[in-house]
Amino acid sequence: MTEAVIVDAVRTPIGKGKPGGSLSGLHPVDLHAHALRALVDRTGIDPGLIDDVISGAVGQIGPQSMNTARWAALAAGFPESVPAVTVDRQCGSSQQAVHFAAQGVISGAYDIVIASGVESMSRVPIGSQIAGQDPFGAAVAERYPEGLIPQGVSAELIAARWGLSRTRLDAFAAESHRRAAAAWSAGLFDAEVAPVKTTGVDGTPVEATRDESIRPGTTTEVLSALEPAFRGEHWAERFPSIGWHITAGNSSPINDGAAAVLITSDETAARLGLRPRARLHSFAVTGDDPVLMLTGIIPATEKVLRRAGLSLDDIDAFEVNEAFTSVVLAWLAETGADPRRVNVNGGATAIGHPLGASGARLMTTLLSVLEQTGGRFGLQTMCEAGGLANATIIERLV
Repeated sequence: MTEAVIVDAVRTPIGKGKPGGSLSGLHPVDLHAHALRALVDRTGIDPGLIDDVISGAVGQIGPQSMNTARWAALAAGFPESVPAVTVDRQCGSSQQAVHFAAQGVISGAYDIVIASGVESMSRVPIGSQIAGQDPFGAAVAERYPEGLIPQGVSAELIAARWGLSRTRLDAFAAESHRRAAAAWSAGLFDAEVAPVKTTGVDGTPVEATRDESIRPGTTTEVLSALEPAFRGEHWAERFPSIGWHITAGNSSPINDGAAAVLITSDETAARLGLRPRARLHSFAVTGDDPVLMLTGIIPATEKVLRRAGLSLDDIDAFEVNEAFTSVVLAWLAETGADPRRVNVNGGATAIGHPLGASGARLMTTLLSVLEQTGGRFGLQTMCEAGGLANATIIERLV
């Protein structure tokens, strides 16, 4: 059977997703193109051989609209013959792009494909694609008559259900910052990051070399001073169990960034003299309660392990997206995974969460961690709006 392999993966530094952030001067198409160009340059692949570019983006409006992947491929200098498509599975969009790319290779539909993602939250604020309209419709409202809720309130419900204190949430966030800062100091991100040095849309210089949201001095004590971010009288009345522990400090920040992964068949890699870094081993996607929303990573993990014929103990490194620290702590409680193997170089609480780019960013980091630690199997999973989750297992080859 044809196998899908990862030849290489690269990401931009992650900038703060607000005016003045290190990448805020870039149009999202140019930001995305930077990752695509860097991937082609690193691998030496002829871009004319690429069968497709499958990219994730959540805010598909304004400068990230009109099938933004197509324009990024053209901006990267790829031949006009190279197609591209933009997908949306919310925060898991570029992880889903990896799945689609690998499945296309395994089926024989593709020989060479790029899976990537982008999000410029400084230029396309979160939720702006809704444009003040109802995205759900009457039938969904009838099915959930009490109403769907914001992700931050879902994160609070998870904290309450799993008995997670404010101190535990903040301590996990502080450790994420500590790990990420230590990884940068040790040079562990150097090989996966393509620094940005270019000119922005208004002609001013844009330069980014490091992840901008990491705060090396973060402590549990510092985080404890932050106010709850999602408390509201309406939600308190509806959910009296909530303790209001979720803050800006134990949630992922708002960010800009892009990442890209080159996926080929094993035969194509051998024919072109490419040395794959990992095999895409197994995939899963699940649906879960859209009110609790963020717990799909628990059944997704069970599902992908079952499909892979592996146990939790077989996994050497995990990347679990830190949309909120309560999500990862609940996952840890349910799976029993070793926290020392989870988000080894820090997670999204520190590094950042540029929505549509995060799946490819986590995959890029997971490859690095497996190579740095000598691990064989890595598992990545992400919670997604609407009660969805993707999970992927890769096997290191070099």
